[in-house]
Amino acid sequence: MCQLNSRADRAANLAVAADLLARAADAGADLAVLPEYVDYLGPADGEPKPEPVDGKFAEFFAAAAARHGMWVAAGSFHEAGPDAAHTYNTSLVFDRGGALAAAYRKIHLFDVEIPGRAPYRESATVAPGDEVVTVAVDGVDVGLSICYDLRFPELYRRLTIAGARVLLVPAAFTAHTGRDHWEVLLRARAIESQCYVVAAGQIGDHEPGRSCFGRSMIIDPWGTVVAQVPDTVGIAVADLDMGRVAQVRQVVPSVANRRLG
Repeated sequence: MCQLNSRADRAANLAVAADLLARAADAGADLAVLPEYVDYLGPADGEPKPEPVDGKFAEFFAAAAARHGMWVAAGSFHEAGPDAAHTYNTSLVFDRGGALAAAYRKIHLFDVEIPGRAPYRESATVAPGDEVVTVAVDGVDVGLSICYDLRFPELYRRLTIAGARVLLVPAAFTAHTGRDHWEVLLRARAIESQCYVVAAGQIGDHEPGRSCFGRSMIIDPWGTVVAQVPDTVGIAVADLDMGRVAQVRQVVPSVANRRLG
């Protein structure tokens, strides 16, 4: 789990990402997860040109995955969208050989007005995805999501029904909402889905006038935080025990006992 403070210099952001991936590999990670918009989080007029899923962004993280022999969930980036005015907010997952294993387009877009702050209108420039995506990582089904998706439990229920035992949440969660909602929502998703949740966030100030909460964390299916990145750029590593998922689902069989959905 890699936590970044991506800003307006794409090359610098990617260099930090590469360093964190190397540190994760050295720590023995099988899967590394990066935050939302890992390559650029700055003024709109300086955003990199949107790319296809086999563009330079993908080439960079595919090479990193192959170099380290490690699965890489490359946060998200601006994928070329359905028209000139809209991109997709897309997360790519690469296997140990650097092959693209999955792509997920963020379904729920962040359109909110926080009193006293500039409104966020993600839908003005981003088109929503419409596909629920899981990917088998070394035989373990992993469900994909991005940031604001976290507030929509029906997505995680569908991922769980599809077989997910691990849920990924790359994010750039705002500091304003993060201090009250980030951990609570992550733990709720873990408890109700009886899955591990791996949430890698952006931290610190970003241009223009945006501040992200950080506190990247890994939560077990009982809702216990088992690893957390301090309030700085860095990594945290944890072992995910699939036996623990089975144990929790046996002790409290809420997934098996569901009557709706």
